[in-house]
Amino acid sequence: MPVIEVLITVKSYPTVSSHYDEQISIAGFTKDGSFIRIYPIPFSKKNYDEQYQLYSWMKFDLVRHTRDFRLESFRPVADTPVMVTGHLGTDDHWAERKAVVLKTVYKDMSTLIVEAKHEAFYTSLAVFKPLRILDFIVEETDREWDSKRIAQLEEEKNSGRFVEQAEDPFSVMKKLPYKFSYRFIDSKNEEFTLPVEDWQLASLYWKSVKKNSTPQQELKAVHEIRKKYLFEYAKHSDLHFFLGTTQQVHASSKQPFTIAGLFPPTVPPAVIQGSLF
Repeated sequence: MPVIEVLITVKSYPTVSSHYDEQISIAGFTKDGSFIRIYPIPFSKKNYDEQYQLYSWMKFDLVRHTRDFRLESFRPVADTPVMVTGHLGTDDHWAERKAVVLKTVYKDMSTLIVEAKHEAFYTSLAVFKPLRILDFIVEETDREWDSKRIAQLEEEKNSGRFVEQAEDPFSVMKKLPYKFSYRFIDSKNEEFTLPVEDWQLASLYWKSVKKNSTPQQELKAVHEIRKKYLFEYAKHSDLHFFLGTTQQVHASSKQPFTIAGLFPPTVPPAVIQGSLF
């Protein structure tokens, strides 16, 4: 089995739009610059928090995920070790990270969507540079996971085709009571609104709320996230998106992408971003 070294850049938060074994996935870049997705990840919250650190190089025994038509999807070989081999820091405005991440950058969504639907590509992971950030939208949403969808996922699990998780992500991780989205324009001046569905945003929210989910604490958490994502990232970094799809949505939606993570390298103080409004 091939041993592949991957720079981890994306950790997903549980989503009911996925299949059972895709509830938790990670993604990153191989040494040759390919952007790949890895699932299923044996899930326990502690290990997921601590083991799969962003911008760490990790060695995996991987094979193509044959039940997934998306060419970037791989699965780890069962009962094989995962080794951390290095970490890329943030010196010189993220120079080491940019050398790996920014080899292929999309700037217009139409090209990316065409590739996503074309059988020669089925592109489902991409680095994207918005031309301008227009807003960071916060909307209240359901506070509990969709019970019907959870039941469907349980049926998938019980079908015997999927590997059991150490913990059930939907019971361990609460559903975010808010939907967070970026509204932006691309290089063709087309406007899009995409939800942000990464582990870091969710962790920031729950860390701010802590154990006391009062309306006041929730508003404080939302304010902190909006401040960080709209002003710190959108105005004071060279913000790029890591875009991704789930298998189910990729097959059914005309525009299948969500923002699976952010890449916000710092910029020199003399550089004015001008990317906000």
